[in-house]
Amino acid sequence: MHMSDNTANTTAAEALAPLHELQVRVLGEADAPPHGRVRDDLVAAEVPVALVFNGISHAVMMATPQELEDFALGFALSEGIVDSADDCYGIDVAMISDAAAGLPDGVHGVEVQLDIASACFERLKGRRRSLTGRTGCGVCGVESMAALDLSPPPAMHRDWIERIDLPTVLKALAQMAPRQQINAKAGSLHAAAWANIDGDVTEVTEDVGRHNALDKLIGARARNGRLHESGFVVMTSRGSHELVRKCARVGIGALATVSAPTVMGVRMAELSGIRLWGLCRTPRGVLYAGGNAPTDGLVDRTDKPVSI
Repeated sequence: MHMSDNTANTTAAEALAPLHELQVRVLGEADAPPHGRVRDDLVAAEVPVALVFNGISHAVMMATPQELEDFALGFALSEGIVDSADDCYGIDVAMISDAAAGLPDGVHGVEVQLDIASACFERLKGRRRSLTGRTGCGVCGVESMAALDLSPPPAMHRDWIERIDLPTVLKALAQMAPRQQINAKAGSLHAAAWANIDGDVTEVTEDVGRHNALDKLIGARARNGRLHESGFVVMTSRGSHELVRKCARVGIGALATVSAPTVMGVRMAELSGIRLWGLCRTPRGVLYAGGNAPTDGLVDRTDKPVSI
């Protein structure tokens, strides 16, 4: 990462650290005075990250400013902008000062420039899609319902998919917390982990946005040529349709999340053949979609709306 010509000094670099120390007042602790105690606290950064393809700005996402090369490549792959890592010829990350970016005082940004294959760029221009996201928002700014991309590619048959059972998922989940180094200090980041089919976690990525965390994981594995190895993704979030769609887009066969999925998330998993676990909290978990294996116990898959 380098400073752009528009960035005046190291102030922007310091502002784009993943953690910041702020003075806060803590109330309600045992033996604390009524007015609480003042202490220093670590707070996670959340900055605007502009993703620029062949000189054209495509998306602005709010993200944790680290592993941004992986994030950009993962986003390009999971959104179907490029078909493989080989379609991306180079990635350049530049920090932009508040003044240069037209942002409020002290709010600096990042611009990630991707040089992609001309065929991919022409396809991107044809999609006429512009995202201005909140925290890793997956659909903000889409121009029409038809542009939501709710028809994921079907997954290939995997003879190992039934090995992604509850003990394997819980084994992987138990390994995540010790490797969430930033969240341990700030308490506000999602994590995405890659586990092999034995449940051994090999990589963990963190971000304030759950979609960003997944994109960072996808990008990191793609850059290392390991995206299509056998294994699954574990996430500390809910199983939203965007996460399932991103997994389907890059050929990931199974996803397990700590919180519950949405109905659309389950439907996307069924359409794409992804094995989807949710509410994975020891000692239990819920299998919402079996992938290309039988979904044990789920006989009636009729969607029955329930009024509150």
